[in-house]
Amino acid sequence: MSGEWLSLLTLGVLLLLLVTGIPLAFATGLTAVVVTLTTFGPNALYMIPSRMLTLMGNYALIAVPLFILMGCLLEKAGVVERLFHALHVWSGRVRGGLAIGTLLTSTILAAMVGIIGAEIVLLGLVCLPAMLARKYDQRLALGVICSGGSLGTLLPPSIVLIVYGLVAQVSIGDLFLAALLPGLLLAALYIAYVLVTCYIHPERGPLADQAELDMPLREKLALGKALILPILLIVAVLGSLYSGVATPTETAGIGVLGALIVVIINGKFSLSMIFDVLKQTGSTVAMLTWVFFGASALVGIYTLGGGTSFLQGMITDLPLPPLAIVVVMMLILIVLGAFIDWIGIVLLTMPIFVPIIKDFGLDPVWFGILFTMNMQISYLTPPFGPAAFYLKAVAPEEITLGAIFRSVVPFIFLQILALAIVLTFPQLTQWLPAMVQ
Repeated sequence: MSGEWLSLLTLGVLLLLLVTGIPLAFATGLTAVVVTLTTFGPNALYMIPSRMLTLMGNYALIAVPLFILMGCLLEKAGVVERLFHALHVWSGRVRGGLAIGTLLTSTILAAMVGIIGAEIVLLGLVCLPAMLARKYDQRLALGVICSGGSLGTLLPPSIVLIVYGLVAQVSIGDLFLAALLPGLLLAALYIAYVLVTCYIHPERGPLADQAELDMPLREKLALGKALILPILLIVAVLGSLYSGVATPTETAGIGVLGALIVVIINGKFSLSMIFDVLKQTGSTVAMLTWVFFGASALVGIYTLGGGTSFLQGMITDLPLPPLAIVVVMMLILIVLGAFIDWIGIVLLTMPIFVPIIKDFGLDPVWFGILFTMNMQISYLTPPFGPAAFYLKAVAPEEITLGAIFRSVVPFIFLQILALAIVLTFPQLTQWLPAMVQ
């Protein structure tokens, strides 16, 4: 079967299964079975479990469930409430200070948890009621939580970066280092937008209550204790990786131990809490595992049939310079991100895109950051936009899903602006890895 017909068959079957409502994990696996039977016959079906077994033997994948376990533990640790209160009080004299405190909290949380759903739910439970009670503009409050909560996609220890590193076969440590400046750039753009908006329209971000403004300096400094544990945990996790003391998998184990210590120190430890955390981790890892299996089987069969080579040739033959082709890839990813979960996108597209990037002599680490920033956009863009659905689950009933999607529009433009900056200036992703080497 030619590459054209193989591609049409694969895309057609996959879209048909997704339209019927079958989850992505099983849709990709079923598509792999159909493509195998059509292309190679029933005797070749053994290749599908063979791909799964190969994937199961990848030791580096152990980092994924460990980082998820770390995030679930921190979700129960009660860190967010104390952190948010401290940052809110410190920024109370600034217009929009509560929104800025939310963004700073989400940035620190992203560097600790890395699980987007957990971050947005926590921010929605803690920060949204506080902003609405102080008469903040509803649209600003909703947009800040969705955009700030999605920072965990980009800031290490991001699960997206880990999976990209495994698929693209590039250093996860380099990816973590490369993501720091773009992640902080994006957070800074969010904060700048809030400041400008609230100074042009002061009613959208009122000042803190007078009692909080009049709080003695000693009490304000005492609130800084809330920052000690989060900072120590971030230093322990990222420091052990960047210093070369531990591999990404070992770093994830250090993170789990550190998160458990935080839980104990905060007095949140109990057997029922541990059971809930293990249950939450198990269900998340099970879902990811089936997506890994299905997409890996489909990509393996598609590649064996010549489909990957066909698509790579079609893209490289475009009468465009390499940078313009990267832009085309970004546009494709933005469209896919509106309809498909990031896990499926990375497993289905990166085996095609990354070899092209390497053939062009471009940096796959830089491209990985561009991809991850793109997936962060996908968390906000409708109709898929999971960030909106996470927030809707904990928002007051009168707040509609449409209102949440409208609130994120300015932040989507900021994400696209940050993506364009990193695309234009690759040095933002290359400076830190070069400094460490």
